[in-house]
Amino acid sequence: MNAPNPDLEEVLAAMGTAGDRIASMDASEASAGNISVFMAWNPEVRRRFPLAEEIALPLAAPALAGKTLLVTGSGRRLRDIQRDPEANMGAVLVHQDGVTATLHSSPRRLFKSLTSEFNSHLAVHQDQVAARTLDFHAVVHAQPPHLTMLSHIPAYRSAGVLNAKIMRWEPESIVALPQGIGVLDFMVPGSEELMRNNVESLRRHMIVLWSKHGVMARSDVSVTNAVDKIEYAETGAKYEFMNLSIGGLGEGLRQDELIAVKSAFNVQTDLV
Repeated sequence: MNAPNPDLEEVLAAMGTAGDRIASMDASEASAGNISVFMAWNPEVRRRFPLAEEIALPLAAPALAGKTLLVTGSGRRLRDIQRDPEANMGAVLVHQDGVTATLHSSPRRLFKSLTSEFNSHLAVHQDQVAARTLDFHAVVHAQPPHLTMLSHIPAYRSAGVLNAKIMRWEPESIVALPQGIGVLDFMVPGSEELMRNNVESLRRHMIVLWSKHGVMARSDVSVTNAVDKIEYAETGAKYEFMNLSIGGLGEGLRQDELIAVKSAFNVQTDLV
């Protein structure tokens, strides 16, 4: 028997936990970072988000028609979601045409519009739900400092180099991120170029590095699972940063050791 879908309060609480964890990683300075969640079961949102207005979606999302997304507001701090979710996010009910929606919000709303990265969030949800008929999907954008710093070093903007360097520090990394980390060159935040390339990369990876900017991660398990992927990647980047600071003296896991981990945990990966 399938477990019942979480109610709205559970999803909002999970988004608050996710926002708090991202903030504790120093990955969402001020209003940086954003979160969205797609739900196919349409929880009742009007009690907590009673105000309604019609909006045009930044792109067509026919796979999401008739369904609901919770999305953080522009300029809001992820660390504040836990304290007051209604003030910091809105609920978007996508219309049957897939190009317009109703934005439900609270009288305590502290934002004028949804996150400036809404186009990238919406495009990823549309792509994943259309391909796999999901009931739930979470997307998190954050700016973890060590991953972002490494992307300022030209050599690390190669996916092969980045993954080889980051995956070698903890046995858990390759288990948690078997597809590795996708890497995009710098693209203007909120741009159509970033949106298109991000969607394509997230088809192959669960987390993508936006060079000189941050990361985006997705999960069809939970919003905190998406944050876990960011945390694993950022921890590997922190070890790599530490190793660079001591002149590269650390050995890390050898190829044979990584292969042993892959075999022991039956990890389906092409990284080793």
